[in-house]
Amino acid sequence: MKTVNYVLSGLGGQGILFMTKIFATTALNNGYDILGAETHGMAQRGGSVVSHLRIGDATSSLIRAGAADFLLSMDEAEAYRHLPYLKRGGKLFANAPADKFPDVQVAAYLDKMQIEPYAMEASKTAMELGSPKSTNLAMIAFYSAFEVGPLSAADLRSTIDTISPEPFKKKNMKIFDTCHETGRNMVNN
Repeated sequence: MKTVNYVLSGLGGQGILFMTKIFATTALNNGYDILGAETHGMAQRGGSVVSHLRIGDATSSLIRAGAADFLLSMDEAEAYRHLPYLKRGGKLFANAPADKFPDVQVAAYLDKMQIEPYAMEASKTAMELGSPKSTNLAMIAFYSAFEVGPLSAADLRSTIDTISPEPFKKKNMKIFDTCHETGRNMVNN
């Protein structure tokens, strides 16, 4: 299989490593090889956290600039900071207001690089659903609605269901289903 490269970015405490675990577990459950690497910076103090996940026949765990197929970012500023990782034609998913994303200055670069930007206010949605710490799950669900990459929405949902602690399972599934629906509505419009 051709290697598919994911860069997941955000700030300490936003659940980037848990997102990586969900993607990696789903890939392994589907028989894919994976390699990954993480940088934590000052994560405990809200600093930048970046995770590289390579699904398929990869020989190195780090993704070089211009090679990522997907960038999922839990923070708008981190999305902009890690844009150089995306390849021409890559897809950007950000936790940001859809009507204000991307920034006008960044839009020209995205157009030039044929990068498709998608955004939803995942943190706002997770908070409205009573689980602000599940913003990372909201972003995974939103991404899954676009049916891109090797991991299906059903498989990602199943992994979340399996690894969610029992007290949080019902809420996590509600967040996934709601945010997946938000993404599907965007795809269909």
